[in-house]
Amino acid sequence: MTLTAPAPGTTDTKRYIPKFVSVDDHIIEPPNVWQDRLPAKYRDIGPRVERLRVDNLQFNGMNYTFDIVDKNSTAGKLADFWLYEDLQVPLRRIIAAVGFPIEERTLMPVTYDEMRKGCWDQTARLEDMDVNHTEMSLCFPTFPRFCGQTFTEAKDKELALLCVKAYNDWMVEEWCGGAGVGRLIPLIIVPLWDADLAAAEVRRNAARGVHAVCFSEIPPFLDLPSIHTGYWEPFFQACADTDTVINMHIGSSSRMPATSPDAPAGVQATLSFNNAMGSLADWIFSGVLVRHPTLKLAYSEGQMGWIPYALERAHSVWKEFRGWAFDTTAVPETPEFYFRRQIFACFFRDNFGLKNLESIGVDNVTFETDYPHSDSTWPDTEQIFRDMVVDLSDEDVYKIARGNALRMLSLPLD
Repeated sequence: MTLTAPAPGTTDTKRYIPKFVSVDDHIIEPPNVWQDRLPAKYRDIGPRVERLRVDNLQFNGMNYTFDIVDKNSTAGKLADFWLYEDLQVPLRRIIAAVGFPIEERTLMPVTYDEMRKGCWDQTARLEDMDVNHTEMSLCFPTFPRFCGQTFTEAKDKELALLCVKAYNDWMVEEWCGGAGVGRLIPLIIVPLWDADLAAAEVRRNAARGVHAVCFSEIPPFLDLPSIHTGYWEPFFQACADTDTVINMHIGSSSRMPATSPDAPAGVQATLSFNNAMGSLADWIFSGVLVRHPTLKLAYSEGQMGWIPYALERAHSVWKEFRGWAFDTTAVPETPEFYFRRQIFACFFRDNFGLKNLESIGVDNVTFETDYPHSDSTWPDTEQIFRDMVVDLSDEDVYKIARGNALRMLSLPLD
């Protein structure tokens, strides 16, 4: 039987949409994650939550500035803070935005009591997934940041390694355990300050069924070696050996593209895919994908409308500049060959990308709901998705909604 899409420009409300496997959501860690798992001697300096009164919270680039005021003051408001070594990190509405009207998704600090419970509680999260036509979800960290930068930047690396392992144990055993088994997909962080330790952590978790790890889209922005140095080979080899996909979220380099220090945050939000585009060029010309032909990469929340031209330009460079611009033995095939073989895009709203799906590759596209961030399509994801894919065949809809994600994450196919 031949499957066809509805007529262009129409919405078929009766069309079957497979339940989503979202490859980019977020967990706001419960307060007890590290306190329950760290040795007693570290609990006073390890990650912990304290309720403080904060005022003058502002966003500046990738950083927040604020004033801590007396709890009895009438200024500002109470907020829950993550404390760790010298860090004081307030929870904010924009990272717990679901349930708030768009105009109220602001920088305002919040407590756990004020945010939707699904942000941090497994039972409530599963209920919110049910409401949102979502069967499975891969969640990025919040306090550790998108690839564990918080612990990479820490002074005490012994404690930092314990924190990384504690987070991964909680992720696997608790967040993705119990009622979450088969629905919440484990995504781990690694000690980025040591490639051998990172490789060991990948293998430790792969032994218990984990096939997804966070990494930085541009490591040198974190004062780490680039992917061209050879430094990361133990980590890349471990990921290739264990079918562990490397997930690079926008912002995982602790730097968002901007035109000037005083540009409004809307500029950064508009340009958020730029680091993913730069990272793609990095990987294509690095030779890593040639040395590790089974290694898989995922650009989380990077959208995809930019990919056709990025590949076109990379192909032109590969063809016309091969006399001087790169090592031709490191990139014997065309850039699009490596993209189609090993790299996955991810989107939540990208009509332009869907209209250029053939140039991207339908087998390389995955979908996300971005719960609970301000970009999240919750609780209307099914209708938003339905409207976007009206011109696509059922086969392509299935691949984008879940099939490609299952393959990317080494999960059983339907």
